[in-house]
Amino acid sequence: MLNVLAYLVGLVSLVIVIPAQIPLLGWANWLALPLIVIGIILGALSSKDGGRNFCLIVLLIAAVRLSLGGGLI
Repeated sequence: MLNVLAYLVGLVSLVIVIPAQIPLLGWANWLALPLIVIGIILGALSSKDGGRNFCLIVLLIAAVRLSLGGGLI
């Protein structure tokens, strides 16, 4: 059950992260980061690794975008 919740939280985060790839919308990644961390925690508490790995991929996408934009844009 926790794995499914991790997938759902990761999916909601991905919906926030994808539009944040557009220039000047990078600030939305800061809104997604707490959700991603919650998803990683839920995935870590689960007996399966799929949800946690999905959230880690979303975190990687958000982190790369934030680093390219200098943290703001």
